[in-house]
Amino acid sequence: MSLPSPDAQALVLSRALSQRIAEDIAQQGGWIGFDAFMHRVLYEPGLGYYAGPMRKFGAQGDFVTAPELSPLFAQCLAVQVSQWFGQTEPVVVEFGAGSGRLAAGMLDALHELGTPVRSYLIVEVSASLRERQRETIAQLAPDRIGVVQWLDALPAQIDGVVIGNELLDAMPVRVFEIDAGVLHEVGVSIAEDGSFAWAVRKADRALSEAVKDTLGESLNDGFGEATDPVFRMPGRYRSEIGLQGRAWVETVGRALHHGAILLIDYGFSAREYYHPQRDQGTLVAHFRHRVHTDPFYLPGLQDVTAHVDFSAIARAGAAAGLDLLGYTSQSRWLINCGLLDRLAALTLPAQAGDPGVAVAIEAARTVGAAQTLLSEAEMGELFKVIAFGRGLTDDALGFGRGDRRGTL
Repeated sequence: MSLPSPDAQALVLSRALSQRIAEDIAQQGGWIGFDAFMHRVLYEPGLGYYAGPMRKFGAQGDFVTAPELSPLFAQCLAVQVSQWFGQTEPVVVEFGAGSGRLAAGMLDALHELGTPVRSYLIVEVSASLRERQRETIAQLAPDRIGVVQWLDALPAQIDGVVIGNELLDAMPVRVFEIDAGVLHEVGVSIAEDGSFAWAVRKADRALSEAVKDTLGESLNDGFGEATDPVFRMPGRYRSEIGLQGRAWVETVGRALHHGAILLIDYGFSAREYYHPQRDQGTLVAHFRHRVHTDPFYLPGLQDVTAHVDFSAIARAGAAAGLDLLGYTSQSRWLINCGLLDRLAALTLPAQAGDPGVAVAIEAARTVGAAQTLLSEAEMGELFKVIAFGRGLTDDALGFGRGDRRGTL
């Protein structure tokens, strides 16, 4: 794929980050795990993708998230949060708030629903993203910005609703490979030309146990019996395992005293994620609205992500003592939360020359965005929604029909 060239300033930042990572690889004996590499390219202070100054979201960035596409997404999410506010404190804790559009939309929508937020907490370590979020909320929801606070870390105790939209996919993953029945970890080294390159070594005990548990528990039919570290698998099979995402869910779950956790991301159940035919994993990079498979391209200037194993996320929630409140596709969840009803209330197209033409054009754009959110060919099926709770009734509106928790 032909990728666009960044400007000179961006290249300087990328080269500086590449040099730091290369020095670290040399100090570590010529090899680091991919999770360590992914953490550096995404979160290195001042240089990583999410910690640097470059624009990430929207038309001028590298990808568009659901809140950027349409305010309908935040409005539907607010319907679910409003229901939960009837049983917990009117507090939202958002992780990975991106541009701030979801927060702005939620603040207004919850106010309109008669369940205003008392406190909206955004956990964000990036100074540049904090500033953008502040500007977005001040512009789109100026009357609500007084209830917004930014935090550097997870609160010790949470009573309210935790939200993470496209959060887990950006958490570093370990990459593994099964070749001739032997499990290896796939990491990063330096090639002869000085570029980053894939390199394998025998998996350590922790990775072996994690992969064996993940594959053996859900996929015995596809992979056969597994004996640490030998796996009976025809050919070569490569994939990822999101240990940091699981740990995050357990940590936040233990901090949740009373309330809910709602996570929205692209991914599958374990049986789909680790299907024998998906033998190259799910790791991809996003650069200027192009998706490709080279995670080493321009470190710090592109997003690097892996899909989410929602079966593992469900187990992590259970390990934290949480109740699973539902799991379904984004399409079904949005419909359950009233997206189609909101579309039906839009202004119908007006005749040419009518003063309502501008309104009709905006309505058409809204319908187009909704199609992207709902379509199985776009975000509707690939994105999933999972929710956990502590002390709440198991009647979440978003999972009223089409709940798939039995597939996890």
